[in-house]
Amino acid sequence: MVNLIEIIEGCKKNNSKAQKKLYTEFAPSLLGVCVRFAGNKNDAEDILQEGFIKVFFNIQDFAGKGSLYSWMKKIMINTAITLYHKNLKHNQNLDIDEIDPKIIENEEDAPDSEYTTDELLHVIKGMPQGYRLVFNLFAVEGYKHKEIAEMLNIDENTSKSQYARAKKWIQNRIETHYKIRRKEYEQQ
Repeated sequence: MVNLIEIIEGCKKNNSKAQKKLYTEFAPSLLGVCVRFAGNKNDAEDILQEGFIKVFFNIQDFAGKGSLYSWMKKIMINTAITLYHKNLKHNQNLDIDEIDPKIIENEEDAPDSEYTTDELLHVIKGMPQGYRLVFNLFAVEGYKHKEIAEMLNIDENTSKSQYARAKKWIQNRIETHYKIRRKEYEQQ
């Protein structure tokens, strides 16, 4: 059993063994958070790495109010937002029609089967970055559009429209996915 109090105290003293234990304990679940915000695994791993550097640097500020996981998760989300802002000038949001409609690789399920978590994550990861960021913050993390607007330095209505476009984007991808599955199923 992991003693978080000892690990936190060790991290506050820059103890590398404690830092490794903290990383080992929380990295897998926090990587899952990062993957939702990143466009690919490499970006997610970059967010995770930068996020943990911030965790270790700021662990002195963790007062023990609330869960350590929630505190670190917020750092990962903020790191993803920072990466988004850095890349914003380099990446333009693609129009819905410019995205590759193929969302499934090596799919063998019947068309009426449920979507797996991996399939849905694949759809979300394929979203244009602005859509994905707003979608994750609103639908998954539970932030309000006003909060999202403040975090991203955008208008509240922009947050709402990006979320609406994200939902439409997902709907189009799932419909395309269903058509692909139906066609493959009918050809069998």
